[in-house]
Amino acid sequence: MTATLRRVLVRRPGSVERWREFGWRERPDPARMVEEHEALVALLRGAGADVVVGEPLDSALDAVYVHDPAAVTERGAVLLRPGKESRRVEVDAIERDLRAAGVDVLARLEAPATAEGGDMLWVDDRTLVVGRGYRTNDAGIAALREALPEVDVLAVDLPHWHGRDEVMHLLSLISPLAADLAVVYPPLLPVRLVELLDERGVSFVEVHDDEFETMACNVLALGPRRALALDGNPETRRRLEAAGVDVLVYSGEELSRKGDGGPTCLTRPLSRSA
Repeated sequence: MTATLRRVLVRRPGSVERWREFGWRERPDPARMVEEHEALVALLRGAGADVVVGEPLDSALDAVYVHDPAAVTERGAVLLRPGKESRRVEVDAIERDLRAAGVDVLARLEAPATAEGGDMLWVDDRTLVVGRGYRTNDAGIAALREALPEVDVLAVDLPHWHGRDEVMHLLSLISPLAADLAVVYPPLLPVRLVELLDERGVSFVEVHDDEFETMACNVLALGPRRALALDGNPETRRRLEAAGVDVLVYSGEELSRKGDGGPTCLTRPLSRSA
């Protein structure tokens, strides 16, 4: 998750009319949302990534957060089954995009399994930590183990936090920045995960309490110690830069803040290289 980003999938924003149904905090301005998305694409391309742009999915406002309906490995993709029922229409759409981009599909999760990409943290190429919460269930974790037999899939429990209706993904709490560095929010991190990262010598950049709910923990690694972050979390940015991280920021008042989806949510990396 921290090697140099070479190719990445994003999805253009669709209709915003059903924003309440999808649990967004406010109605996003559609024109400004598109402008912010286009600027994000330009920034990713400027950082050296080949950006594959998927078509809007008007039936699912959350589809702009393209990270969640699939997991991509070196061998191909696993199509997931979101725990948020209104997002399940996204799976067929991302399957089309992945196949068009030349990504093989290895497996597809079926009921009763649920899993979302935001609950998956690759510690290395063969170790996948999965957050067990309201979006990813035990059956989903078992299905991932079956789909990825060569991978050590480790489950950790996620906190209840604000309950079933407000998303709490594992990647809401941690984003890797290099093999030995991650940005984290320690008060909510699973103990088992902290111990695992300690064993591997991973250092932490800690997010300030005041910036946790503005997605300061949601950071996309463009490469080792190169990060893309949502603008507006100055203390976390200062701490990242003090740790030797080169930070790029994008404006996401409509695209990110109103729907609680940061740069990791908005991107589905397809390939990385050392």
